[in-house]
Amino acid sequence: MTMETIGIIGGSGMYELPGFEFKAKHDITTPFGKPSASIVELNFEQQPVFFLARHGEHHEHLPHELNYKANIFALKQVGVTSCLSISAVGSMKEDVAPGDFLFPDQLIDWTLRKNQTYLGDGLTGYPASADPFALDLIEDLSLTLSKNQTIERSGAKVHRGGSYICIEGPHLSTRAESQIYRSFGVSIIGMTACPEVRLAFEAQMKFALLGMVSDYDCWHSSADDVNVAGVLEVLQSSTATVRAALPDLVRCMRNIPRTEKEKSSLSSALMTPVENAPHPEVLQVLLR
Repeated sequence: MTMETIGIIGGSGMYELPGFEFKAKHDITTPFGKPSASIVELNFEQQPVFFLARHGEHHEHLPHELNYKANIFALKQVGVTSCLSISAVGSMKEDVAPGDFLFPDQLIDWTLRKNQTYLGDGLTGYPASADPFALDLIEDLSLTLSKNQTIERSGAKVHRGGSYICIEGPHLSTRAESQIYRSFGVSIIGMTACPEVRLAFEAQMKFALLGMVSDYDCWHSSADDVNVAGVLEVLQSSTATVRAALPDLVRCMRNIPRTEKEKSSLSSALMTPVENAPHPEVLQVLLR
């Protein structure tokens, strides 16, 4: 069985990973511009793993400023077929506490971002994205993470499933907004899943998101309202936990192949014949 090539999208605090050996730094320019940072190629157990700092090497890009198209395209260009996105999220449920981890299986896009698709400009298609995340990958990753010794020692819970609502940012929610989002029944809130998830879907990647829960947003009556200092304090511990668990997560990802549906998530959606595509060099990379 051919193993998947793994990509990790995370924060700058994930650069030094135990068990991973630095191999190369790829400065890539895509047809959509440059990604947030260089793609760092790591060697793990004789296989490549590619890492991208979503917000840049020094967190210089806000969520609404990110070149999501370039980020996903650059990862696909270097060969990534299975991707884990790691990000801070707020909790919208009492039982999902700060310090916990959650793999969402559904998504609500509440952003204002436009033209965040590889389709258009003569390339027409309508992707069927009822399940935006890879459910088999989520199941195995959540089980793998929950059994990790670092997680067991920390006492943190690993939650499988739930909806992620993505807001525009960079402003955090008002109290009224937070209550509205809770009424939707979502589990977590963040600022980067859209259009990251949809673009990975169009790039025919297997995709999962690991949310590091840092706060209760501002809906919780007995918890402090979300603020940067509080988020960073929780994330320091959560990031260390994920870094320690990442070898197990990567091993898990390698052994879960893309389904036929994932391998054709874009090609099966196209209305434009491939031979008539306006930018065949772009489509060639996406359809790999």
